[in-house]
Amino acid sequence: MNSGIPSRVPVRDEHEASDTRMDVLAFGRLGVDLYPLQSGVGLEDVETFGKSLGGSAANVTVAAAKYGHAAALISRVGDDPFGRYLIAELGRLGVDARFVGVDSSLKTPLTFCEIFPPDNFPLYFYREPLAPDLNVGPADLDGDAIRSAGVFWLTVTGFSKEPSRAAHFDALRIRDRAEFTVLDLDYRPMFWERREDATAQIEKALEYVTVAVGNQEECEVAVGESEPLRAADALLERGVQLAIIKQGPRGVLARTRDELVEVPAHLVDVVNGLGSGDAFGGALCNGLLRGWDLEATLRYANAAGAIVASRRECSTAMPTGAEVEEVLEG
Repeated sequence: MNSGIPSRVPVRDEHEASDTRMDVLAFGRLGVDLYPLQSGVGLEDVETFGKSLGGSAANVTVAAAKYGHAAALISRVGDDPFGRYLIAELGRLGVDARFVGVDSSLKTPLTFCEIFPPDNFPLYFYREPLAPDLNVGPADLDGDAIRSAGVFWLTVTGFSKEPSRAAHFDALRIRDRAEFTVLDLDYRPMFWERREDATAQIEKALEYVTVAVGNQEECEVAVGESEPLRAADALLERGVQLAIIKQGPRGVLARTRDELVEVPAHLVDVVNGLGSGDAFGGALCNGLLRGWDLEATLRYANAAGAIVASRRECSTAMPTGAEVEEVLEG
């Protein structure tokens, strides 16, 4: 990219033997999604649910693996049947689970949603007293894996509680602003005691990252700006090299010190919009790793997000490269 972002990171050949280096390494939420198989009704009236792997960071790794990248997740699950399911499902979906620990004292989290297309998808998180993924501490980190990853992806949720907060900052210090250190501004108010606490932690984290991506509401929390161009400028002022602002049906805006790109949304009939942001993230990783220009990367990511919005599930709905290309060509 001619964008102030460092040059392309080589993508691992699919036949190359596995080692510590990952193309994409994400750190964050992992849990079980129990999504209703009926739309337009509240949970009290739902009769059947489908079970799938969930969690924003986990979904990003699944999406990246669909494009042929070596992807791994740093997280933790409970020592229970749902935890065993998630570790097996990561493997089935092509994600390396070597950095997913098992917590003997906490239960694997569950997430329920309600589906009211096109834009109302309430989420109900069962993560008390603490989700295992927030119980990953500094001693659990593999510094070599973090340092060498082509893309290192973190989310704001990981800064909400200790010991995860300390581990996230340790990971960022290990990373030392290496290229494609990405912060997903995925702010969820139910994980924080006060919005101001989230803002303070994001402000500190932005000192260490090179790419930030979020929607307008998340940018408001992060830097006090929701207007896309002002939000992008505020992120750049804090040291980010690439700021990406998602605007839903109005498309996406991205800015570097040298370039401003706006790409329209790819509109579809929405079935469930909850996984589209993670699909966008996985496709963004793909474009960064392959050295595409910024406009091509964003168009590809928009198409990937639109495909998942047209499907009911999240992780298992992530598209292949061929599916994204078909949408772009159509």
